[in-house]
Amino acid sequence: METKSTAVLVVGGSLVGLSAAVFLAWRGVPTVVVERHPGSHPHPRAIGFTPRTLELLRAVGLGARIPQAPPGMRLRRVRAESLSGQWFEESAWTPEDRNVPDLEFSPCRGAAMAQDRLEPILREQALALGADLRLGTELVRFEQSADGVVAWLRGRDGQEELLRADYLVAADGHRSPVREALGIGRSGRGLMRTARSAIFRAPLQEYLKAGVSQFNIVQPGFEAFLTTYGDGRWLLIHGEDRELDDAELRAIIARAIGRDDLPVEVLTTGRWEISALIADRFASGRVFLAGDAAHTLPPNRGGYGANTGIDDAHNLAWKLAAVHSGTASPRLLDTYDAERRPIAWLRHQQIFARDDFKPMAAPGSDAPILDDAAMEFGQLYRSDAVLGTDATLPPAARPDQWAGQPGTRAPHLWVEKGGERVSTLDLLQRTWVLLTEDSRWESAVARVARASGLALECVRIGGDVRPVEAEAFRSAFGLKAGGASLIRPDGYVAWRSVDLPDSPLDALRESLAKCASATRMG
Repeated sequence: METKSTAVLVVGGSLVGLSAAVFLAWRGVPTVVVERHPGSHPHPRAIGFTPRTLELLRAVGLGARIPQAPPGMRLRRVRAESLSGQWFEESAWTPEDRNVPDLEFSPCRGAAMAQDRLEPILREQALALGADLRLGTELVRFEQSADGVVAWLRGRDGQEELLRADYLVAADGHRSPVREALGIGRSGRGLMRTARSAIFRAPLQEYLKAGVSQFNIVQPGFEAFLTTYGDGRWLLIHGEDRELDDAELRAIIARAIGRDDLPVEVLTTGRWEISALIADRFASGRVFLAGDAAHTLPPNRGGYGANTGIDDAHNLAWKLAAVHSGTASPRLLDTYDAERRPIAWLRHQQIFARDDFKPMAAPGSDAPILDDAAMEFGQLYRSDAVLGTDATLPPAARPDQWAGQPGTRAPHLWVEKGGERVSTLDLLQRTWVLLTEDSRWESAVARVARASGLALECVRIGGDVRPVEAEAFRSAFGLKAGGASLIRPDGYVAWRSVDLPDSPLDALRESLAKCASATRMG
């Protein structure tokens, strides 16, 4: 067979695989995606996407295509006899802390969108950016060597072909044949239970007027969970772990609704495992695990499932792009596991710290609950791609508790650029960026960029862009007048000099060489 080639082969074309394709193709990396199904699964799993996910999609041109939730909207859940029956107490995902200020941490809000509505948008964007998407194509087997990965692919016509890739990203789900072939084990709370579910349409809009969208149904001898996709479809998760005929299923739906006088259209049913398992390694040679292949987490109100996987893809994409371009050595790829696996474990921990899942936690697994903003925007990376991370820092904190420390997400501030009001985040995520108020860094940036071949730019705060609030920049980034903050292509702080060093050129060259795993620095 003729062997074709690509830079990256992504196995799995669902949310995480498609996100990986978008992020890679946006950075100019030749990418092939294979997905054994002909399209999106008819039984969508993810419903909501977090502000951080919207930040990532906004950067690659999808901001206008994804309708964001109204300001102030929050996910509300009640215990109820039935949807139309008596409602009881409301429960929060995270206990409310009235002493915490209500601050704006992002230019984005979340999106209440079903997975099968977002996937076509990602698919279209990946194609527009040049990715090669092959639906109805499965990975038969693969072999890797020091030089690359050879994959045997089978198309929908049954024909096989060979594809050589520099790297393989496994986004092939919680059962991940790629992970199994690599012999990578998993740890964590484990399998919790098997769930049965049904998606249906019914005229139930009147029950959403109070702003509640999730219902724990509790009746004598019957418990279920009911929620809306926000587009006329409803999801019912029930405890009958057996195949139900149409009459039985409709009876369960009627019992959860509390009415049997409404037209109900059953769209699809599903059976799936609820588990909490983290892969023991997120990488093996030239193969990387992302999404459910790397970590399965039970559905939760924190959005720790699909959103964590999309963040995996974003973290990995810029590193693969840097290695593909030849400006970074493969050492940079070692930081993927170092940064993302602790995040998966932190989210595993936080799920079982909260009331929704605390009864199912393993003995002795108590942990303090971290603020939602800390989990969304304030997680800390520790790796060789970050310089100067203090060992005493917490794994996550609210953005207003950080001050631009290396390893944290660069903070959102409103600034003016070219007469337009934009976020500091809009200045980032394409290249390496040095943010500073001091013009003496500009020549250092220009010289280092020429010598290294790295895409590096200097953004002058007060020159190129002006903060809407004059003192906000130094405070948020933890800098003095002559200081500078080096931001990675994923928007995380890689290094900073709080004040002007004796030689900005030497300081920048030495720091960038380390955190970018640069192949040459002149």
